[in-house]
Amino acid sequence: MRFGMRTPSLKRSIKARTTSKWKRQAKKTIIPGYGKKGMGWVKNPRKAAYNKAYRKTTFSFWDLFK
Repeated sequence: MRFGMRTPSLKRSIKARTTSKWKRQAKKTIIPGYGKKGMGWVKNPRKAAYNKAYRKTTFSFWDLFK
């Protein structure tokens, strides 16, 4: 488990910002639980627990400017 600042990735941040609205809408109509809060715990509880701890113990580079 990491502690402290996450390593910034330009490639991932661009990918996150350019995922289109129509793609998310299509997934929401096809996959019943897509985008719903708490679905990570239903789908993969081990990964959801890891992600929760990871988010509490690390921070982003951009959080320094907030």
